Amino acid sequence: MASRRRRAPLPVRDGLGPARLRLRGGPVAAELRDRFGAAAAAKVAAGEVLTADGAVVDETTALPAGAHIFWYRELPDEVPVPFDIPVLHRDDDLVVVDKPHFLATMPRGRHVAQTALVRLRRELGLPELSPAHRLDRLTAGVLLFTTRRELRGPYQTLFARGVVRKQYLARSSAPPVGTFPRLVRSRIVKRRGWLQAREEPGEPNAETLVEALGNGSYRLTPRTGRTHQLRVHLASLGLPIDGDPLYPQIVEVAPDDFSTPLQLLAHRLEFEDPFTGRLRRFVSGRAFAL
Repeated sequence: MASRRRRAPLPVRDGLGPARLRLRGGPVAAELRDRFGAAAAAKVAAGEVLTADGAVVDETTALPAGAHIFWYRELPDEVPVPFDIPVLHRDDDLVVVDKPHFLATMPRGRHVAQTALVRLRRELGLPELSPAHRLDRLTAGVLLFTTRRELRGPYQTLFARGVVRKQYLARSSAPPVGTFPRLVRSRIVKRRGWLQAREEPGEPNAETLVEALGNGSYRLTPRTGRTHQLRVHLASLGLPIDGDPLYPQIVEVAPDDFSTPLQLLAHRLEFEDPFTGRLRRFVSGRAFAL
């Protein structure tokens, strides 16, 4: 059994946890200076870089290749996402929100402070808040967080096991072809460096029930959770989701252009609570922009 990752030796600060960096080996300060320049050297001098066991890194510290250090990253310049994050439900264990379009679930790449996780930690004063699952940055709707570290595993396991019942709504202006409801099964692969996920020959690993609701609206019930699964499956039916900049064709969109949201909504989540066994059901209050 794999060992559990040790807790970071630095606390969450202003909604953001410390970055974890794998070292090449040797004098740590020299490596940081070489890789990241004067800003990293200043952090060492200020005592803001720690080893995994909590020791402060200084100019004399040397660590082997593969060791890790922790520090607070410099935040990139980000375009503010100009939408609120309505809270659908809050108790001692869970926070459930209606995530807006264009807001990433958690820090990744150029999206750090402008993410649901960091903004909610700051707004709600909950430094241990953690997502139990993820929604794509362009997808809006129901997103569930746990409030304390010890709760995260049991709720994340529900999603990992596929026992959370999810329903999405989507709109497509393309004329429908064929009959509905339709079960779409295919093999979807998303490789590092690819913007798009792709369908490939082989054993299916993605399954979506697609139901037509009329007027270009569809209810989607995924039975698996591959990256971009719903967007790929609707596009494969000749029904690309309105506002999708990736499927079927990649469209360049400026970072500050919020005019055309993806018409995909995580409408409903339902599961049996891992602690109480009672049914939990959360429904988005959002509607499609017309």
